[in-house]
Amino acid sequence: MGTADAVPGVSGGTVALILGIYERLVTAISRFDTTLLGRRQWAQAAAHVDLRFLATLFCGIMIGLGGLATVMRYLLENQRGPTLAVFFGLILASSLLVARSIGRWRPPLAAWALAGAVFAFWLVGQPFMSGREGYPYLFLCGVIAICAMILPGISGSFILWIMGKYKYMIGVVSGLVHGQFTWDNIAALLVFGCGAGIGLLGFSKFLRWLLARYHPQTMAVLCGFMAGSLRCLWPFQATVAGAGPEQYCNVRPGSLREVVVALLLAAVAAAFVLALDWLSRRHQQAGKPSTEG
Repeated sequence: MGTADAVPGVSGGTVALILGIYERLVTAISRFDTTLLGRRQWAQAAAHVDLRFLATLFCGIMIGLGGLATVMRYLLENQRGPTLAVFFGLILASSLLVARSIGRWRPPLAAWALAGAVFAFWLVGQPFMSGREGYPYLFLCGVIAICAMILPGISGSFILWIMGKYKYMIGVVSGLVHGQFTWDNIAALLVFGCGAGIGLLGFSKFLRWLLARYHPQTMAVLCGFMAGSLRCLWPFQATVAGAGPEQYCNVRPGSLREVVVALLLAAVAAAFVLALDWLSRRHQQAGKPSTEG
């Protein structure tokens, strides 16, 4: 999830959905509320919020995000096409898995999925902003980005890029990983983290409510989000003239070799997701008690 969150266009929520931990994650986060403060039995409180699960997941996210922030920055700047092809295959296969998990598709569910796809397609096509300065705006970026980050198909990193703060925050994380513990880096991370924490707690409760009452419709919309977000992962892109080096538009491939390489990378990535899903389902079946005898 940390690796995915470092890439604009890829959502950590998508990875959680593939691995079958998405609803558990949303439920655990949503249980952090004022009633938790009244619990004096720490063991019961920890079990109530699934603390062991969250702590383990958080450590993994931090390792993935911190360890690969510099690598992803290099790949997106120097090997953008092949990198996007890999993630295109990952998200395409993931959206198919989510569609399969819904079960029986009916016209209303298809309409919800189409609405989600159209919204995501529009969102990822928005021009990037220059980004305002100051901690209040950085706090707002944390609130909005984390809400997108927990949604499969909508990338929090891409939202940060639209808001003009992606390169700044990835630079902060990369700097801290390399020992640059300056006041600016630490303050920026704390402010952004506070915004992310508040946004995550509030949005997770709303998402849990949707999953509890409108599960098929919610999953259909999330499936649409993933399909629509493929627009920003098109492997063939070029910078927009006069819009700066960070503004890209989708173009036709320049050669047959580029097409073949992109297809191979996307196919390998898709096969990886399908294999991961197979292993996950096999693990879940192995953990179920036997009904024989």
